[in-house]
Amino acid sequence: MNTNALCMKKLTAISDLIRLPKQYGTLLVLWPTLWSLFLASGGYPTAKHLAIFIFGTFLMRSAGCAINDIADRKFDPHVERTRQRPLASGLLTVMDALFVFAALSMLAFILVLFLNPFTVLLSVIGLALAAVYPFVKRVSHFPQMFLGIAFGWGAVMAWSAATNSIGMAAVLIFIANIFWSTAYDTIYALMDVDDDMRIGVKSTAIYFGRQVYAALVVSYFLTAVFLAAAGWVSGRGVFYYAGVGVAFFLFMGTVLDVKKNTAREGRFKAFLANAVIGAIVLLAIIIDLRF
Repeated sequence: MNTNALCMKKLTAISDLIRLPKQYGTLLVLWPTLWSLFLASGGYPTAKHLAIFIFGTFLMRSAGCAINDIADRKFDPHVERTRQRPLASGLLTVMDALFVFAALSMLAFILVLFLNPFTVLLSVIGLALAAVYPFVKRVSHFPQMFLGIAFGWGAVMAWSAATNSIGMAAVLIFIANIFWSTAYDTIYALMDVDDDMRIGVKSTAIYFGRQVYAALVVSYFLTAVFLAAAGWVSGRGVFYYAGVGVAFFLFMGTVLDVKKNTAREGRFKAFLANAVIGAIVLLAIIIDLRF
């Protein structure tokens, strides 16, 4: 194989490592960040803040995928959905993935340096959360909740970037995201539940067992409650609450879909629906703030 072909093969593997063709994960991190940014900015965030948080979210989600595959490299070959990942299949080495993680994290940190010093300090916590998350599934049945903490930290940083403080609305969005991530990542974990039980990986999907659908309802309900509370403390109006109401209705629809369709494809479709629902909440925030 010639040098150009080897280079293209390596680049394709890196693309797969950071899930470049699959940006639904980036959206799930981005939505709570933008909810917070628009609320903190009164509906008119600066172009600089939008660019930094959109591109920064992409970079950190990509870095998170790299460190996740490093952590799971011995598990992934035994799971049907993940056995073709670049580290599991041998297309990339651990050093390759570490380099990608470090490079993406450095680029994200450079972006953060254009924000205020308080937000720069918060970003260090965000990086630590992203690096620790993949290892939580080894010691706890609740890695999905920790994912919510890692994914929701962008909401805290966005509020800080806009106001140089951490408002109560940002905290409530952060908490809402913990429950939202717990719900949608539990749905995601249901796709691998048999393999995970066999190889000893922990998840809320395994922990809740037959009560998993009730757990999803409770998690989505608390998501809506804390989003409504964020709207209350920030003085939002009817469009905001209508958006939260629509989101909750759609959340319940995803639970019904998961319960009716237990095939992997059906559960993945229900998981993907959350990326659309997050966009609906953001649209409601923008409409409420501007009209």
